[in-house]
Amino acid sequence: MKLIHLLLFFVPCFTFAQPLQEFNADREDINKKLMIGLGSWATANFIASGIGWASTAPNSEARYFHQMNVMWNTVNIGLAIPAYIKAKKANSTLTFSESIRKEHQTEKIFLINTGIDIGYMASGLILRSEAKSNVEKRAQFNGYGNSMLMQGGFLFLFDLTAYVIHNRHSKKSLDNLLNSIEMSSNGIGLKWHLEAKTFSRNQLLL
Repeated sequence: MKLIHLLLFFVPCFTFAQPLQEFNADREDINKKLMIGLGSWATANFIASGIGWASTAPNSEARYFHQMNVMWNTVNIGLAIPAYIKAKKANSTLTFSESIRKEHQTEKIFLINTGIDIGYMASGLILRSEAKSNVEKRAQFNGYGNSMLMQGGFLFLFDLTAYVIHNRHSKKSLDNLLNSIEMSSNGIGLKWHLEAKTFSRNQLLL
């Protein structure tokens, strides 16, 4: 990272402006699409399980399953909408170093979330296990446990997919910028291969 910052000090900013702006805009476009996907899943679950919650028998496993789905996806909707708005209003005119930090931060968030999602699924398994020895709350524990397994499993796939998409996006575009910079033979100068790199919006898209 120190080497990258040293290189950035010498490279004229204007050579990065257009491809960087497109790269940052495309990253936020990816985030908007991801949040639309999350919001769609949450809305569909909220409606379906809202109906299920209202129509299933009281204290039944199915009722608790739908109840947890409604509560879970209320949170998902509450996360997806602000995240979409944030991505829509995001500033794409970042410096090269700011773009790198933003990209690494985005990938890190989704990667950390996959670990949290595993915890959700583990909690669902624990509830199902507890249900075997707790007759009084068996229906509740099974219903909640099944919901957490399903919702945690979806979020695991969602976050892992989001990480992979952003990582590939970075490798296809941002890495090209880094690869275009090399030290000269005497170790002091820099070579910027403008003739070897022609950036277009299509190159920056997945």
